[in-house]
Amino acid sequence: MPHRSRESFAEFVVARQRHWLRMAYLLCNDRQFAEDLVQQSLEKLYVVWPKVAAADSPDAYVRKAIVNVYLSETRRMWRRRERPSDDPAAGVVATADEAADDRVDLARALSRLPKRQRMVLILRFADDLSVTEMAAVMGCAEGTVKAHTSAALKAIRRTTEFELQGVVR
Repeated sequence: MPHRSRESFAEFVVARQRHWLRMAYLLCNDRQFAEDLVQQSLEKLYVVWPKVAAADSPDAYVRKAIVNVYLSETRRMWRRRERPSDDPAAGVVATADEAADDRVDLARALSRLPKRQRMVLILRFADDLSVTEMAAVMGCAEGTVKAHTSAALKAIRRTTEFELQGVVR
């Protein structure tokens, strides 16, 4: 790869890496696994960087790669058996900021969802993608995206209502 291409790749990664890590973390709720997802996606991106750099949205390519690597990795048997902690908030450092509590609650609620439902919520609300863009990233029909979004939002509402009722009593 020419030196100029390597520089543009490095600049692109530095500018967007935190965003991708946040997206990957929301998908898997595991910091190390999120870092692995981003790293594997960037390895794939580096190989085809000149083509990707010329595209309309290189960020969309990375997003799709992260989702594909996530789906591929979660299908593996060793990954399904590994359970380092039963607490989805384990390893999350809480601060005095109320937003930190909200992030822990969101991470806990997302971790209870099936992976495709979790994925549509992250792509929709964290990455602000349209239904059409989400369908392209996930490789499914727009109706499937809408169905997963609806089911995920219902599950989140049910969980939240149930937890609030438990607190009130």
